Amino acid sequence: MKPGIHPAYQPVVFRDKAAGYAFLTRSTATAERTVVWEDGRTYPVIDVEISSASHPFYTGTARVLDTAGRVERFERRYGRRPGAR
Repeated sequence: MKPGIHPAYQPVVFRDKAAGYAFLTRSTATAERTVVWEDGRTYPVIDVEISSASHPFYTGTARVLDTAGRVERFERRYGRRPGAR
C-alpha cells in the first residue's frame, strides 16, 4: 500500500441504542466520543439508528404487506371512474 493516503483502520464500537446492542469491530470511521469496552480498553463509539439487532429482516418481525387489500381499499374509498379500464 502506498503510505500516507489511506485512512487509519482501527477498532471502533458501534452501538445501537434502540436495541441496547453494541459490537466491537475495525473500521475507518472516527468519532469524538469514547466508551470503555468489556476488555477495559477505551474505543471510539459510533451510535447507529439500526443494526442487525433491531432491523426487522434480521429479527424476524418483518411485516408482509397485503397489496391486494390496499388496492381494494383504495378502489372502495375513491371508486372507479366511469369509462376507466
